Amino acid sequence: MNVLISGATGLIGSALIPELEAGGHNVTRLTRSPKTAYDVRWDPEAGTIDGDLEGTEAVVHLAGESIAEGRWTPQKKQRIVDSRIKGTRLLAEKLAALATPPGVMVSTSAVGYYGDRGDEVLTEESPSGTSFLAGVCREWEAAAEPARRAGIRVVHPRLGVVLSPEGGALGTTLPIFKLGGGGKIGSGTQWVSWVALDDVVGSIVHALTNEAVEGPINVGSPNPMTNAGYTKVLGKVLGRPTVLPLPAPAVRILLGEVADALLLASQRMEPAKLKATGYAFRYPQLEGALRHLLGR
Repeated sequence: MNVLISGATGLIGSALIPELEAGGHNVTRLTRSPKTAYDVRWDPEAGTIDGDLEGTEAVVHLAGESIAEGRWTPQKKQRIVDSRIKGTRLLAEKLAALATPPGVMVSTSAVGYYGDRGDEVLTEESPSGTSFLAGVCREWEAAAEPARRAGIRVVHPRLGVVLSPEGGALGTTLPIFKLGGGGKIGSGTQWVSWVALDDVVGSIVHALTNEAVEGPINVGSPNPMTNAGYTKVLGKVLGRPTVLPLPAPAVRILLGEVADALLLASQRMEPAKLKATGYAFRYPQLEGALRHLLGR
């Protein structure tokens, strides 16, 4: 297939592109700063895509302002909203207007769709939460409506906590844990819907190539862990103690609103649609995933 990808240089895009190319697919990057003749320039703020998208057979839309980096000032929150809604709507409208639209658009979303839900098991049918991130995710998914109306099969991977030593939650905290400074966050009872980067890539490829996959899909391991459980397993894999907890008030002082949204919220996702459509997780257990990712 001819696959168009936004967010190609990010954590997921950098892992996805080699996987697609190894599978014989042709990849075109949608980017603000083209570096090759095969790249297509776009500017979501200006509402422009400077290139011919005819012949595109599949799209993976990953681009968006980082949620985890920096405190959520009003300006930061607006960038989070605009980068997702404007970019998704622009791309969906351009694809819908093509003489031959692509067959599928995989447009990412996030576990934040559900908000803070305690011990509740969350499937794709569970209602959205009421938090800022939940609202962003609802609008983000809705922004792809022009593509849906054009008959494009639209898939929204609701990504859990993506594990990779190259970045994200694991990459950021790894130096602390290696020094023996790790510990549970808050009560440690909040559920973490983690997923190895390999399974994020595998899930996206599954969505691209399996016509039974449509709408939202929970992309998280079938075996989520509490924060305390996750901390214990990471310490075991690293061979380091994890006895220095970070109390909830302290993490709120350090990070502000981000703390409650990303570190203290409890989300226990069940990847019901992925399992129903035959996706086999490469790393369903946390210890095996961490040993693979960290070479331990």
